[in-house]
Amino acid sequence: MAKLTKRSEDYSQWYLDIVTRAEMADYAPVKGCMVIRPWGYAIWERMQRALDDMFKATGHVNCYFPLLIPQSFLQKEAEHVEGFAPECAVVTRGGDKELEEPLVIRPTSETIIWAMYKKWIQSWRDLPLLYNQWANVVRWEMRTRLFLRTAEFLWQEGHTAHAGQQEAVEEAERMLGVYRRFAEDWMAMPVLAGRKSEGQKFPGAVTTYTIEALMQDGKALQAGTSHYLGQNFARAFDVQFQNRDGQLEYVYATSWGVSTRLVGALVMSHSDDAGLVLPPRLAPLEVVIVPIPKAGADNAAIEQAAYRLAEPLEGKVRIRVDDRDNVSPGWKFNEWELKGVPVRIELGPKDLQKGQAVVVRRDTGQKMPMSQDAAAFEVPRLLEEIQSSLFAKAKARLEANCRSADSYDGFKKVVERDGGFVLAPWCGSRECEGRIGDETKATIRLISDEAEECPACMLCGKGPARRVPFAVSY
Repeated sequence: MAKLTKRSEDYSQWYLDIVTRAEMADYAPVKGCMVIRPWGYAIWERMQRALDDMFKATGHVNCYFPLLIPQSFLQKEAEHVEGFAPECAVVTRGGDKELEEPLVIRPTSETIIWAMYKKWIQSWRDLPLLYNQWANVVRWEMRTRLFLRTAEFLWQEGHTAHAGQQEAVEEAERMLGVYRRFAEDWMAMPVLAGRKSEGQKFPGAVTTYTIEALMQDGKALQAGTSHYLGQNFARAFDVQFQNRDGQLEYVYATSWGVSTRLVGALVMSHSDDAGLVLPPRLAPLEVVIVPIPKAGADNAAIEQAAYRLAEPLEGKVRIRVDDRDNVSPGWKFNEWELKGVPVRIELGPKDLQKGQAVVVRRDTGQKMPMSQDAAAFEVPRLLEEIQSSLFAKAKARLEANCRSADSYDGFKKVVERDGGFVLAPWCGSRECEGRIGDETKATIRLISDEAEECPACMLCGKGPARRVPFAVSY
């Protein structure tokens, strides 16, 4: 099995090597699209199930809206259409006939959903609507990378309607909290949370909230966003309701989403030069047992012992006995290491004699003997330890890569030399934000309510300013 490209040699190629060689995804015949293979899709399914449970626990229900959207719908919200027009794929023919109106393949669903909300909302009694859909979207990206940015991708998009501004703002903030908990508790990926600058908010939003993660190469990745839309889409689609005082009022809205980009974030957060490293909670398989046959040994007894070892763990963890006879144990070790299975258990003739097995941690490579009788208790405990350890390691890396700069010259040096999040004073103007981005490729990732106040902007020297994290991003 050929070695992967090392992170230190070519981080981008290392990432693509893992995604393709671990059989997570492959390139589709259509440029910019990907085929998600079973191992990659199983990771997405784990994410989907966890998030779906979290959404339902906060009162949301699932539904589904059409893939095709009348082009005129996007044109009703001016800022929205301006933001998405360059990325839209448009259908102009149906069968052998020209369509009376072109149809856009959804880049996001606000417009078609609000067209339907107009039919469904008349009174305050109809509110709130707390809807989510799991779907695919198409954005005609020019520069693509498997999972991180593709022309078609899978995601969930929540769309809620509320009778009051405060309720809608609280909803947007609540869902950002859900994303943060998922990233940290399930992905073992620490994040920064806050709101986007005016120049980077979602087209049509009043406020965009974001969680931002830091990858091992020092680049930031936007991992999830939640938007307070105010009454913008309600006005565009004339969605009014009769409030408790009997007066007509426009509905308040939110939308929020995460996508298969999270699979790419998972790869880059924890993996190493040997392949994928997965946090146990999202691993398709948490444990693989590999019997090690030997010439002259009772190999049937070894295999039987492997299944006895697995039996008390079934139902507690996702486990497999790899009893394939067409590849060697060494091949299996390499394959499961490449695919990131958190725990590998090796069982050979000597282990059988001693009533033990050898347990190997994927995250550290540590090998340790374990009593076969203790496995049912020790293996689940070990998986929790690995989950916690991965988060602690990623958090330490994040903290070590948050640096400060006060002058623009100092800022540019830190961005170029060190990467990571660079906290620097900014006056709040789009002009300074745009120039900094053009000259350094580092953008403002978010603004937090706790941002330190500073006397002057690092670029224009005007004040007051706030210290915000900049980073080069994916």
